[in-house]
Amino acid sequence: MASLDEQQRSLVRGDLADSDLRQWTYLPGNRPGLPMEYLSDAQHTLAIELLLSGHSPAGGDLAMGAVEVERVRRELVTGAPPEGDRYWLRVLGDPDGDEPWGWRINGHHLAVHVIVTPGGITFTPHFIGSEPAVVPSGPHAGRRILGPEEDLARQLATGLDPDQRALGISSGDAPDDILTRYDPVADPTLLPEGIGRDQLRPAQREVLDQLVQRYLHRAPTPYALSCWRDAEAAGLDRIRFAWAGPTTPGERHYYCVRAPEFLIEYDNTQDGGNHAHSVWRHLRDDWGTDLLRAHYARLHSG
Repeated sequence: MASLDEQQRSLVRGDLADSDLRQWTYLPGNRPGLPMEYLSDAQHTLAIELLLSGHSPAGGDLAMGAVEVERVRRELVTGAPPEGDRYWLRVLGDPDGDEPWGWRINGHHLAVHVIVTPGGITFTPHFIGSEPAVVPSGPHAGRRILGPEEDLARQLATGLDPDQRALGISSGDAPDDILTRYDPVADPTLLPEGIGRDQLRPAQREVLDQLVQRYLHRAPTPYALSCWRDAEAAGLDRIRFAWAGPTTPGERHYYCVRAPEFLIEYDNTQDGGNHAHSVWRHLRDDWGTDLLRAHYARLHSG
Protein backbone atom coordinates (compact mmCIF):
# COMPACT_ATOMS: atom_id res chain seq x y z
CA MET A 1 0.00 0.00 0.00
CA ALA A 2 2.84 2.37 0.83
CA SER A 3 4.32 1.91 -2.65
CA LEU A 4 1.13 3.07 -4.42
CA ASP A 5 0.17 6.56 -5.50
CA GLU A 6 -3.20 8.03 -4.52
CA GLN A 7 -4.97 6.94 -7.71
CA GLN A 8 -3.69 3.37 -7.28
CA ARG A 9 -4.75 3.34 -3.63
CA SER A 10 -8.25 4.45 -4.61
CA LEU A 11 -8.47 1.41 -6.91
CA VAL A 12 -6.99 -1.12 -4.50
CA ARG A 13 -8.95 -0.12 -1.40
CA GLY A 14 -11.94 -2.16 -0.36
CA ASP A 15 -13.74 -3.16 2.80
CA LEU A 16 -14.83 -6.46 4.28
CA ALA A 17 -18.36 -5.04 4.34
CA ASP A 18 -18.38 -4.41 0.57
CA SER A 19 -21.56 -5.83 -0.97
CA ASP A 20 -19.57 -7.40 -3.80
CA LEU A 21 -17.12 -9.25 -1.54
CA ARG A 22 -18.45 -12.66 -2.59
CA GLN A 23 -18.59 -11.89 -6.28
CA TRP A 24 -15.78 -13.64 -8.11
CA THR A 25 -15.04 -15.53 -11.30
CA TYR A 26 -12.25 -17.48 -12.94
CA LEU A 27 -13.27 -16.49 -16.48
CA PRO A 28 -11.36 -13.94 -18.60
CA GLY A 29 -12.28 -10.28 -18.15
CA ASN A 30 -11.75 -7.25 -15.95
CA ARG A 31 -12.19 -7.32 -12.18
CA PRO A 32 -12.70 -4.63 -9.52
CA GLY A 33 -9.42 -3.49 -8.01
CA LEU A 34 -5.94 -2.43 -8.99
CA PRO A 35 -4.68 -3.91 -12.29
CA MET A 36 -1.33 -5.59 -11.73
CA GLU A 37 -0.70 -5.17 -15.45
CA TYR A 38 0.25 -1.52 -14.97
CA LEU A 39 2.30 -1.77 -11.79
CA SER A 40 5.95 -0.77 -11.78
CA ASP A 41 8.45 -3.61 -11.58
CA ALA A 42 8.99 -2.92 -7.88
CA GLN A 43 5.24 -2.83 -7.17
CA HIS A 44 4.66 -6.01 -9.17
CA THR A 45 7.36 -7.74 -7.15
CA LEU A 46 5.59 -6.71 -3.94
CA ALA A 47 2.24 -7.98 -5.27
CA ILE A 48 3.79 -11.34 -6.11
CA GLU A 49 5.36 -11.50 -2.64
CA LEU A 50 1.90 -10.86 -1.18
CA LEU A 51 0.48 -13.68 -3.31
CA LEU A 52 3.20 -16.06 -2.14
CA SER A 53 2.78 -14.99 1.49
CA GLY A 54 -0.78 -16.31 1.50
CA HIS A 55 0.30 -19.82 0.49
CA SER A 56 2.54 -22.62 1.58
CA PRO A 57 5.74 -22.88 -0.50
CA ALA A 58 4.11 -25.59 -2.65
CA GLY A 59 0.91 -23.58 -2.90
CA GLY A 60 2.87 -20.50 -3.89
CA ASP A 61 4.59 -22.47 -6.65
CA LEU A 62 1.18 -23.60 -7.87
CA ALA A 63 -0.27 -20.07 -7.86
CA MET A 64 2.75 -18.78 -9.76
CA GLY A 65 2.39 -21.74 -12.10
CA ALA A 66 -1.10 -20.50 -12.97
CA VAL A 67 0.34 -17.05 -13.70
CA GLU A 68 3.10 -18.52 -15.86
CA VAL A 69 0.78 -20.83 -17.82
CA GLU A 70 -1.55 -17.89 -18.42
CA ARG A 71 1.40 -16.08 -19.99
CA VAL A 72 1.91 -19.11 -22.25
CA ARG A 73 -1.79 -19.11 -23.19
CA ARG A 74 -1.73 -15.43 -24.10
CA GLU A 75 1.39 -15.91 -26.20
CA LEU A 76 -0.18 -18.87 -28.01
CA VAL A 77 -3.23 -16.71 -28.78
CA THR A 78 -1.44 -13.51 -29.80
CA GLY A 79 1.87 -14.83 -31.06
CA ALA A 80 3.81 -12.46 -28.80
CA PRO A 81 4.84 -12.54 -25.13
CA PRO A 82 2.36 -10.61 -22.96
CA GLU A 83 3.52 -7.25 -21.63
CA GLY A 84 1.91 -7.64 -18.20
CA ASP A 85 -0.05 -10.00 -15.97
CA ARG A 86 -3.83 -9.42 -16.13
CA TYR A 87 -4.77 -9.84 -12.47
CA TRP A 88 -6.47 -7.46 -10.09
CA LEU A 89 -5.56 -6.80 -6.46
CA ARG A 90 -7.86 -5.55 -3.71
CA VAL A 91 -6.94 -4.87 -0.10
CA LEU A 92 -10.01 -5.12 2.12
CA GLY A 93 -9.59 -3.04 5.27
CA ASP A 94 -6.42 -1.72 6.84
CA PRO A 95 -3.38 -4.03 7.20
CA ASP A 96 -1.97 -1.60 9.82
CA GLY A 97 -5.12 -1.51 11.91
CA ASP A 98 -6.48 -3.68 14.70
CA GLU A 99 -9.60 -4.81 12.84
CA PRO A 100 -9.91 -7.83 10.53
CA TRP A 101 -8.79 -7.20 6.97
CA GLY A 102 -8.05 -9.20 3.86
CA TRP A 103 -6.87 -9.23 0.29
CA ARG A 104 -7.74 -10.92 -2.96
CA ILE A 105 -5.94 -11.45 -6.25
CA ASN A 106 -8.20 -12.46 -9.12
CA GLY A 107 -7.86 -13.00 -12.83
CA HIS A 108 -8.25 -15.69 -15.46
CA HIS A 109 -7.68 -19.07 -13.78
CA LEU A 110 -6.47 -17.60 -10.49
CA ALA A 111 -8.70 -16.58 -7.59
CA VAL A 112 -7.16 -16.20 -4.12
CA HIS A 113 -9.13 -14.80 -1.16
CA VAL A 114 -7.43 -14.32 2.22
CA ILE A 115 -9.06 -12.94 5.38
CA VAL A 116 -6.87 -12.06 8.39
CA THR A 117 -7.97 -11.62 12.01
CA PRO A 118 -6.10 -11.87 15.33
CA GLY A 119 -7.64 -15.34 15.62
CA GLY A 120 -6.19 -16.62 12.35
CA ILE A 121 -6.72 -16.57 8.60
CA THR A 122 -9.00 -18.13 6.01
CA PHE A 123 -8.04 -19.02 2.48
CA THR A 124 -11.11 -19.92 0.43
CA PRO A 125 -12.59 -19.87 -2.16
CA HIS A 126 -9.33 -20.90 -3.77
CA PHE A 127 -9.23 -21.56 -7.51
CA ILE A 128 -6.36 -22.59 -9.78
CA GLY A 129 -6.79 -23.31 -13.49
CA SER A 130 -4.45 -24.21 -16.31
CA GLU A 131 -5.02 -23.55 -20.01
CA PRO A 132 -3.40 -25.51 -21.50
CA ALA A 133 -3.36 -28.28 -18.91
CA VAL A 134 -0.25 -29.62 -20.65
CA VAL A 135 1.97 -26.95 -22.20
CA PRO A 136 2.46 -28.12 -25.80
CA SER A 137 5.71 -26.43 -26.81
CA GLY A 138 8.40 -23.94 -25.91
CA PRO A 139 10.63 -23.85 -22.83
CA HIS A 140 7.79 -25.13 -20.61
CA ALA A 141 6.74 -27.97 -22.94
CA GLY A 142 5.13 -30.83 -21.04
CA ARG A 143 4.50 -28.79 -17.89
CA ARG A 144 1.37 -29.88 -15.95
CA ILE A 145 0.86 -27.63 -12.95
CA LEU A 146 -2.24 -29.62 -11.91
CA GLY A 147 -0.69 -32.98 -12.76
CA PRO A 148 -0.71 -34.36 -9.19
CA GLU A 149 -4.35 -33.31 -8.74
CA GLU A 150 -5.25 -35.28 -11.86
CA ASP A 151 -2.98 -38.28 -11.34
CA LEU A 152 -3.95 -39.04 -7.74
CA ALA A 153 -7.65 -38.90 -8.60
CA ARG A 154 -7.18 -41.10 -11.67
CA GLN A 155 -5.19 -43.59 -9.60
CA LEU A 156 -8.10 -43.81 -7.19
CA ALA A 157 -10.74 -44.07 -9.94
CA THR A 158 -8.92 -46.73 -11.95
CA GLY A 159 -8.25 -48.77 -8.81
CA LEU A 160 -11.92 -49.16 -7.92
CA ASP A 161 -13.27 -52.69 -8.21
CA PRO A 162 -16.59 -53.25 -10.05
CA ASP A 163 -18.75 -52.86 -6.94
CA GLN A 164 -16.89 -49.69 -5.95
CA ARG A 165 -17.13 -48.30 -9.51
CA ALA A 166 -20.90 -48.47 -9.35
CA LEU A 167 -20.66 -45.87 -6.56
CA GLY A 168 -17.48 -43.99 -7.39
CA ILE A 169 -17.97 -43.45 -11.13
CA SER A 170 -20.98 -41.17 -11.29
CA SER A 171 -21.23 -40.93 -15.09
CA GLY A 172 -19.49 -41.94 -18.28
CA ASP A 173 -19.63 -38.30 -19.37
CA ALA A 174 -17.89 -35.44 -17.61
CA PRO A 175 -19.72 -32.14 -17.02
CA ASP A 176 -18.50 -29.19 -19.04
CA ASP A 177 -17.18 -27.33 -15.98
CA ILE A 178 -16.98 -27.54 -12.22
CA LEU A 179 -20.55 -27.76 -10.95
CA THR A 180 -20.36 -25.05 -8.27
CA ARG A 181 -18.86 -22.67 -10.83
CA TYR A 182 -18.16 -19.30 -9.15
CA ASP A 183 -21.24 -19.33 -6.96
CA PRO A 184 -20.90 -16.98 -3.96
CA VAL A 185 -22.02 -19.83 -1.68
CA ALA A 186 -20.94 -23.35 -2.66
CA ASP A 187 -23.79 -25.88 -2.71
CA PRO A 188 -22.52 -29.42 -2.06
CA THR A 189 -25.85 -30.92 -3.17
CA LEU A 190 -24.89 -30.05 -6.74
CA LEU A 191 -22.16 -32.70 -6.61
CA PRO A 192 -22.60 -36.41 -7.29
CA GLU A 193 -22.84 -38.59 -4.19
CA GLY A 194 -19.82 -40.77 -4.94
CA ILE A 195 -18.24 -43.46 -2.82
CA GLY A 196 -17.54 -43.02 0.88
CA ARG A 197 -14.05 -43.27 2.30
CA ASP A 198 -15.32 -46.04 4.59
CA GLN A 199 -16.10 -48.10 1.46
CA LEU A 200 -12.50 -47.96 0.25
CA ARG A 201 -9.68 -50.34 1.03
CA PRO A 202 -6.83 -48.98 3.21
CA ALA A 203 -4.53 -48.30 0.24
CA GLN A 204 -7.34 -46.49 -1.57
CA ARG A 205 -8.07 -44.41 1.50
CA GLU A 206 -4.43 -43.37 1.57
CA VAL A 207 -4.67 -42.13 -2.04
CA LEU A 208 -7.86 -40.21 -1.25
CA ASP A 209 -6.21 -38.63 1.80
CA GLN A 210 -3.21 -37.64 -0.33
CA LEU A 211 -5.54 -36.02 -2.85
CA VAL A 212 -7.34 -34.02 -0.16
CA GLN A 213 -4.03 -32.98 1.40
CA ARG A 214 -2.81 -31.82 -2.00
CA TYR A 215 -5.54 -29.18 -1.93
CA LEU A 216 -5.38 -28.30 1.76
CA HIS A 217 -1.63 -27.78 1.63
CA ARG A 218 -1.98 -25.04 -0.92
CA ALA A 219 -2.61 -22.95 2.21
CA PRO A 220 -0.08 -21.99 4.88
CA THR A 221 0.66 -25.03 7.04
CA PRO A 222 -1.17 -23.96 10.23
CA TYR A 223 -4.38 -23.36 8.31
CA ALA A 224 -4.02 -26.60 6.32
CA LEU A 225 -3.50 -28.60 9.52
CA SER A 226 -6.49 -26.90 11.14
CA CYS A 227 -8.71 -27.85 8.19
CA TRP A 228 -7.52 -31.46 8.35
CA ARG A 229 -8.19 -31.60 12.10
CA ASP A 230 -11.69 -30.29 11.42
CA ALA A 231 -12.18 -33.06 8.85
CA GLU A 232 -10.98 -35.63 11.39
CA ALA A 233 -13.36 -34.27 14.00
CA ALA A 234 -16.25 -34.45 11.54
CA GLY A 235 -15.24 -38.00 10.61
CA LEU A 236 -12.82 -38.82 7.80
CA ASP A 237 -15.05 -41.67 6.67
CA ARG A 238 -17.70 -39.09 5.77
CA ILE A 239 -15.46 -37.91 2.91
CA ARG A 240 -16.83 -39.01 -0.47
CA PHE A 241 -15.21 -39.20 -3.93
CA ALA A 242 -16.82 -39.26 -7.38
CA TRP A 243 -15.32 -39.40 -10.87
CA ALA A 244 -17.12 -38.69 -14.17
CA GLY A 245 -15.92 -39.47 -17.67
CA PRO A 246 -13.40 -41.98 -19.01
CA THR A 247 -10.40 -42.83 -16.85
CA THR A 248 -8.04 -42.97 -19.85
CA PRO A 249 -5.45 -40.16 -19.76
CA GLY A 250 -6.18 -37.45 -22.31
CA GLU A 251 -9.96 -37.92 -22.22
CA ARG A 252 -12.39 -35.36 -20.80
CA HIS A 253 -12.86 -36.02 -17.09
CA TYR A 254 -14.11 -34.59 -13.80
CA TYR A 255 -14.01 -35.47 -10.12
CA CYS A 256 -15.15 -34.08 -6.81
CA VAL A 257 -14.48 -34.68 -3.13
CA ARG A 258 -17.14 -33.70 -0.62
CA ALA A 259 -16.98 -33.67 3.15
CA PRO A 260 -18.93 -32.02 5.98
CA GLU A 261 -16.41 -29.17 6.13
CA PHE A 262 -15.29 -28.68 2.52
CA LEU A 263 -15.67 -29.58 -1.12
CA ILE A 264 -13.14 -29.97 -3.91
CA GLU A 265 -13.84 -30.00 -7.64
CA TYR A 266 -11.64 -30.58 -10.66
CA ASP A 267 -12.45 -30.76 -14.33
CA ASN A 268 -10.42 -31.12 -17.49
CA THR A 269 -13.07 -31.05 -20.17
CA GLN A 270 -12.57 -28.06 -22.45
CA ASP A 271 -10.24 -27.90 -25.46
CA GLY A 272 -10.40 -31.67 -25.88
CA GLY A 273 -9.34 -32.35 -22.30
CA ASN A 274 -6.44 -29.89 -22.18
CA HIS A 275 -7.95 -27.13 -20.03
CA ALA A 276 -8.17 -27.80 -16.29
CA HIS A 277 -9.99 -26.16 -13.39
CA SER A 278 -9.61 -26.88 -9.67
CA VAL A 279 -11.33 -25.33 -6.68
CA TRP A 280 -11.38 -25.75 -2.90
CA ARG A 281 -14.35 -24.35 -0.97
CA HIS A 282 -14.79 -24.30 2.82
CA LEU A 283 -18.48 -24.88 3.47
CA ARG A 284 -18.50 -23.03 6.79
CA ASP A 285 -15.76 -20.47 6.41
CA ASP A 286 -15.52 -19.27 2.80
CA TRP A 287 -14.82 -15.53 2.88
CA GLY A 288 -13.88 -15.83 6.58
CA THR A 289 -17.54 -16.10 7.61
CA ASP A 290 -16.96 -18.14 10.77
CA LEU A 291 -13.68 -16.47 11.64
CA LEU A 292 -15.20 -12.98 11.44
CA ARG A 293 -18.28 -14.05 13.41
CA ALA A 294 -16.07 -15.46 16.17
CA HIS A 295 -13.95 -12.30 16.22
CA TYR A 296 -16.90 -9.96 16.66
CA ALA A 297 -18.53 -12.30 19.19
CA ARG A 298 -15.36 -12.10 21.34
CA LEU A 299 -15.41 -8.29 21.15
CA HIS A 300 -18.96 -8.14 22.43
CA SER A 301 -18.85 -11.05 24.88
CA GLY A 302 -18.31 -8.73 27.82
